[in-house]
Amino acid sequence: MAITREFVGLPAPNLPRAGAGGHPCQGLYHRPTASRPSVAFIATHYQIDFSEHYLAHYLADRGFGFLGWNTRFRGDEAHFLLDHALVDIGVGVRWLREQAGVDAVVLLGNSGGGSLMAAYHSQSVDPTVRALPGMRPAPGVEALPVADAYVSTAAHLGRPDVLTAWMDGAVADENDPVATDPTLDLFDPAHGPPYDAAFVTRYRAAQVARNHAITRWVKQELARLADAGYHDRPFSLARTWADPRMVDPTLEPTRREPNRCYAGVPQRANRSVYGIASACTLRTWLSLWSLDDSQTRAHAHLPKITVPTLVVNANADTGVFPSDAAAIYDLLGADDKALHELDADHYFRDAGARDELADLVAAWAAPRLA
Repeated sequence: MAITREFVGLPAPNLPRAGAGGHPCQGLYHRPTASRPSVAFIATHYQIDFSEHYLAHYLADRGFGFLGWNTRFRGDEAHFLLDHALVDIGVGVRWLREQAGVDAVVLLGNSGGGSLMAAYHSQSVDPTVRALPGMRPAPGVEALPVADAYVSTAAHLGRPDVLTAWMDGAVADENDPVATDPTLDLFDPAHGPPYDAAFVTRYRAAQVARNHAITRWVKQELARLADAGYHDRPFSLARTWADPRMVDPTLEPTRREPNRCYAGVPQRANRSVYGIASACTLRTWLSLWSLDDSQTRAHAHLPKITVPTLVVNANADTGVFPSDAAAIYDLLGADDKALHELDADHYFRDAGARDELADLVAAWAAPRLA
């Protein structure tokens, strides 16, 4: 089937087109060339460019529209603010209804975008998202257009949750990437793999404590800066590829390749500069990564999703696990919900996996929305 791809660039309610020409909201709309779809998907991530999302062509080939959509924070997660991102997603949803002419919109929550799209739907039906202290809410955040269905694929429960599960619990000094508590060193062969239950329990507690400690420092630092007339500051975070499940395949067994993460071998990746949350500002930590303060955690949002919902787990994923999909499914407020597992890695790159995923999504969506 011939597929048309249309570039869409739009301003946000509080952010116009940049002087250099770029729009804050951008994406590519994929559709069958010979027809105008009545149902379209929209996929957005916290910072990864989803304009050419891997499912776009597959779902367009099955008769759907697909808007791979980016907010102002594409490639700029270090400055992420949830309320502004939600407004930008709303720009894309409105475009689908008013310009593309679709009758039904499906929020596709893929990977990190799962919790983001859950927050969007939650805010559209019951606005509760607050601006950070000292900041005004993004214009329009309490009047977002509502979508008709929600699909979660290879998604976790939120940026604070996935960061905490992945961060190195042995870090002894946030200002020294080498400083390590040897009793919690995941990569010391004396501890495993396999890791015993007592070690995993202590390690998980240390990960949570690390997140809380960073939040305490962030709030103290914001107060100190405010006293001096400053608004914010950047900081860096090291060692965030250290989930025990990445190293030990006996923990929550799946088809995943052992001793692997999205950035390669965990021990090597953990010592690199490419981890998640490696660059932050104080306010973005509170908005995006803090277990205490971030509103990007899906726990509060999923119960408000009562539209038809499909959850898909990839059982060879090295960073998202069956427990994530099960928790998402259990928290959903929808009566019409389904949970499926496919043999695939996080990006569904296994032979035929993307066709299988597209067939599953299309067969689920068509009788409900078309």
